[in-house]
Parts: sequence; structure tokens; C-alpha cells
Amino acid sequence: MSGLESYINHTVSIITADGRNFIGTLKGFDQTINIIIEECHERVFSTTAGIEQIVLGLHIIRGDNIAVIGLIDDTIDSRLDLANIRGEPLGPVVH
Repeated sequence: MSGLESYINHTVSIITADGRNFIGTLKGFDQTINIIIEECHERVFSTTAGIEQIVLGLHIIRGDNIAVIGLIDDTIDSRLDLANIRGEPLGPVVH
């Protein structure tokens, strides 16, 4: 059993190798960790403005572009005031 199977139908955060952050409900994956997430949005960080959320809907992310996948606590996430959070955008993963 893959560790990702327990994440199915739960909210996850996916950080890609190019530093992008996607949030959504994990619906499926394959043997190469290509990911299908629904109700997906990308969070874009900035040091001058709050976190921008770009709605994407159903989204597929290639497994070879995924750096990190983690569960999101929906209760804590819903309390975040994203408009007032500032942060440096993540850079790409360097090998």
C-alpha cells in the first residue's frame, strides 16, 4: 500500500519542483505519482501583498514535477487570513 492511498479524498498541499504550491482534494494517482486533485487552487506568495489564490478546478500534476505532498488540516487552514500573510515565493528545487 502506498503512503498516498491514505490521502485520497483529503485536502493536500503539493509543492512542485519549480516552487509552486497547489491545494486541493486528492482524487487519485498512478505508479509514477502523477496526481489528480479537484477543487484545486494555486497559492501565490508575495512579500508586498497577501497570498493570491488562483482557482484551477480539476488539475493534474506530473509526478516528476512533485517535490512534497502533505495533508492540510482544513480547520486550521480555514482560519488563516491569507490576505495578510506575506512571504517570499519558493524557489525551484536545486539538485
